Amino acid sequence: MIEQQFAAYQDFFTALEWLGLALFGLILIDTFWDYLTKQRKSLAETLANYAISLGNFLLERTAFGLVFIAGLIIAQGFAIASIESSWWSWTLAILVADFTYYWMHRVEHEVRFLWAYHSVHHNSPEFNLSTSLRLAWIEGMFEWVFFVPMVLLGFSTAQALGAIAIVVIYQTWLHTEKIGKLGWLDRVFNTPSVHRVHHGSNKKYHDKNYGGILIIWDRLFGTYQTEEEPVVYGISTPIESANPVVINFKEYGLILRDIKRAQSWRQAWKYLFGRPGWQP
Repeated sequence: MIEQQFAAYQDFFTALEWLGLALFGLILIDTFWDYLTKQRKSLAETLANYAISLGNFLLERTAFGLVFIAGLIIAQGFAIASIESSWWSWTLAILVADFTYYWMHRVEHEVRFLWAYHSVHHNSPEFNLSTSLRLAWIEGMFEWVFFVPMVLLGFSTAQALGAIAIVVIYQTWLHTEKIGKLGWLDRVFNTPSVHRVHHGSNKKYHDKNYGGILIIWDRLFGTYQTEEEPVVYGISTPIESANPVVINFKEYGLILRDIKRAQSWRQAWKYLFGRPGWQP
């Protein structure tokens, strides 16, 4: 049954792979252009982004990619309905995946244990197309859980994965300072201006603009912020390292440090699952 699902969408997934390859080529061109024109500040940061991307490429096609797929396949066995594939079901699947992405993304900013891996995408002091490659090595172990409801509602595993992939791939072009504000589009869609705000460590930009494709979710749930002042990229406490291993795991080390000095089980719990920056 599962094999039939993926076989039916084989051309679609092949097209997504080619699109991903084309976007990677665009990222390379952007990198070379920035260095030729001396717009890129740090070679170390860019190389770290590419190294992290290589690690993700290997993990997504082995252990963690299998975890993501297997989790949704198991969940599909408990689905309360079955939605047949059609143009409208794909449209709905992308909309549901985008809505789910908003809440997953928001929770990843509000729960420290999840922020520990998501912060990888935010802890660079630079912002360019290569930043889109800077995704935590272990996020595939956890993020599939957020999309289980989508499968339980009746979307096939293959359709859910395809819709998620579209939401993620869309965001590649957002990581740039080369595109300014886009007028009314900034109020409906996630755009470079909107996403620059999301990557800002400025106080007024904290925890804003979580949307994947549509930014209307942020407008509905009170997390929308326009770009009003120059963006300071990175996180509140810089990690001051371009080592991919440090980038991926430093926050977990800080969590363990805080748990060890906790004076109660409640404090230990809050250090792990409270908001980032929580202190007793």
